[in-house]
Amino acid sequence: MDVRALLHGIHVFERGWLSSNNILITGESGTALIDSGYCTHAEQTLSLVEAALQGRPLDTLINTHLHSDHCGGNAALQARYPALQTLIPPGHAKAVQAWDAQTLGYIPTGQNCPRFTFAAALQPGAEMQWGDSRWQVHAAPGHDTHSVVLFQPERRVLVSADALWERGFGVVFPELDGVHAFDEVAATLDLIERLRPALVIPGHGALFADVTEALARARQRLEGFVRSPEKHLLHAAKVLLKYKLLEFQQITRADLQAWMEATPYCMSLARSCFPQASAAEAFDALLQDLVRAGAASQTGDMVHNA
Repeated sequence: MDVRALLHGIHVFERGWLSSNNILITGESGTALIDSGYCTHAEQTLSLVEAALQGRPLDTLINTHLHSDHCGGNAALQARYPALQTLIPPGHAKAVQAWDAQTLGYIPTGQNCPRFTFAAALQPGAEMQWGDSRWQVHAAPGHDTHSVVLFQPERRVLVSADALWERGFGVVFPELDGVHAFDEVAATLDLIERLRPALVIPGHGALFADVTEALARARQRLEGFVRSPEKHLLHAAKVLLKYKLLEFQQITRADLQAWMEATPYCMSLARSCFPQASAAEAFDALLQDLVRAGAASQTGDMVHNA
């Protein structure tokens, strides 16, 4: 498989975990960026895009979904490119218009996202022209009810967002609100299997071509969560704490605990995972799990990202 041929006109900026990957599409008919990263990385996003565009304007910005790590750079890009047309999935269009940070999930997760606007909604089932290629828009609920994946059928390149990574998928956020969505995760994995992508550009992590193996790992992980939903809740609690630690890099133990106690999702998960524990005891249990996993470290009263 010639990956360079598959990626002709597609530039992938692999960003890590605080910011989602960004995918820049260029061609004679225009330029488009898929997902914009987290707000604290906005200047880096701008630098990466400008360097790749080499003086060309950015015409279109596309969000696969509206979690803060995928759209936190929207406002900065809109300020830099005033003619930019932003496309978002339709489910949260009204919440973006009103800037309802509660519905958009930024308040419950304790995350930040500067206010942005949009020009139109991405409609699942539509085909869009970006760069010199046509891209299909597919609904991909599960991780986020309103998420989409994007597929270029001629080259069979899939932008999977957080629906499928090489080793798993994103936290199933509807489950945190008591909405059963594991079946939607399964249906989205089935969709990806039917599309038969030759190359997957995930929301986080490196590109991969062994889609069969990635799907098998994802389904095994999903089966574990279905059998033991409490494992998913514990996983989600640790992910939210780790994500904020990625943003802080280092913070006092007291301040990180205070952030957890002020963050609705975190406290709801802590109560579910540790029903007999105090907030301090639940925080200590989560932090120690992160330390044991090598995802955090402690020096005195300081907690460090690892």
